[in-house]
Amino acid sequence: MFTRYAVYFTADGMLGARGAAWLGWDIAMGAAMPQPGLSGIDLAAVTEKPRRYGFHGTIKPPFALKDELREDALQAAFGALCKAVRPVVCEALEVSRLGRFLALTPVGDASDLKALAAKVVRDLDCFRAPPTEAELARRRGARLTPAQEENLTLWGYPHVMDQFRFHMTLSGRMKDLSEIQETAERYFAPVLARPFRMDSLTLVGERPDGTFVNIARRELGR
Repeated sequence: MFTRYAVYFTADGMLGARGAAWLGWDIAMGAAMPQPGLSGIDLAAVTEKPRRYGFHGTIKPPFALKDELREDALQAAFGALCKAVRPVVCEALEVSRLGRFLALTPVGDASDLKALAAKVVRDLDCFRAPPTEAELARRRGARLTPAQEENLTLWGYPHVMDQFRFHMTLSGRMKDLSEIQETAERYFAPVLARPFRMDSLTLVGERPDGTFVNIARRELGR
């Protein structure tokens, strides 16, 4: 049913609802949803690239399942992992620029979040099929640093472990982010709680059409 799997943080409550509307895709329901009308902003165009992934922060990047393994085994391992780790807390989330795109990123010390992501990547790596040569070539086309190249070789993705930075993508790549950043800051300000608490993780799957949907959402430490 799914071409790839990943572990995400998917927000619930008002933040999750507002993020899903912003992108136009409800990852929990696996369905498109209407986007808000924002003066002077073509939100559908701004969010075209990230829409299919849903409103999320990547913890373990998308991977194909090894041929000899089953989804139910992955689900069981994911559930056991979530029970074994505790929630993490950061000062807050804020709208920020990451290169040429916008995202929600942590404010203050995010070391506990980084450690959680590293554990998830490491503990579930036995389920990951090796990347194809085409996938490796595509990643290497981004001019990886030596550390990113090592991560690609070891973990199938360059931006993990020491190169990980938690973010919840809000836009595709744009030449000028000024106007959309101001709009996003106003839009998300009412739902960016202080502190930001990550107390659950979600196993997601990629459908054949490229859209992502929740498979199982689990609370941490329970």
